[in-house]
Amino acid sequence: MLNRRTLIAALALGLAAVVPATAQDKSIVVSSTTSTQDSGLFGHILPLFKAKTGIEVKVVSQGTGQALDTGRRGDADVVFVHAKSQEEKFVADGFGVKRSPVMYNDFVLIGPKSDPAGIKGSKDIAKALITIKDKKAPFISRGDKSGTHAAELGLWKAASVDIEKDLASKNLGDWYKAIGQGMGAALNTAGSSNAYVLSDRATWISFKNKGDLAIVVEGDKRLFNQYGVILVNPAKHATVKKEFGQQFIDWLTSPEGQKAIAGYKINGEQLFYPNADDAGA
Repeated sequence: MLNRRTLIAALALGLAAVVPATAQDKSIVVSSTTSTQDSGLFGHILPLFKAKTGIEVKVVSQGTGQALDTGRRGDADVVFVHAKSQEEKFVADGFGVKRSPVMYNDFVLIGPKSDPAGIKGSKDIAKALITIKDKKAPFISRGDKSGTHAAELGLWKAASVDIEKDLASKNLGDWYKAIGQGMGAALNTAGSSNAYVLSDRATWISFKNKGDLAIVVEGDKRLFNQYGVILVNPAKHATVKKEFGQQFIDWLTSPEGQKAIAGYKINGEQLFYPNADDAGA
């Protein structure tokens, strides 16, 4: 039979187990791309979301491939990334509940102002890439399985160049360098080596160390960059905070969340364009 002291201690332990859970657990982990973090978007929208719901969002900033792997392991509640085919596979494989479009911007080809390949002002990204290859002008690839890296590989294929195959067979020479790092590092490397690099526009706009770099190719419809958000499947990982995670998704795709995204600007320039109402995006 429990004595009074033992009973009080047991009750205290029970309360300690229950009370902090309700207070401390009002947070979620969002595994997202470097562009949403480095552009400052999260710094703009997350305080608004927390003020509305009381839910704190902890961001794990990674390339899209790594962000989806984080979700597969159950180490995030939500993934917010930009590689539609990979996102759809994530859901099809049972790791995500549903993919919802959120916003878009575009990719831009960055290069030295001296433009050694002579491509500045082109609207044809495939032609520009072929010219870079033909002239063996230095090109920096993230090489990190991010959404931007996936987009870059797709653009090379659109130019009938299989960069991955050429890399494997060591046929490229030293003009093409895959650094296995994020967007900021890729831009810095391009700046220091007089090279071209593909960047999402938001990171480029917010990038502080532009130096002698400038946009050389933009406006091709193939440079379109769509972002989607997915709740990690709680049937796969019981630790997923599905209610809080779904609240975040619902807010992002609501008129209020979409307005917050549209309202984020740097020097008057809008970085992301909401399109949650476009079911096919």
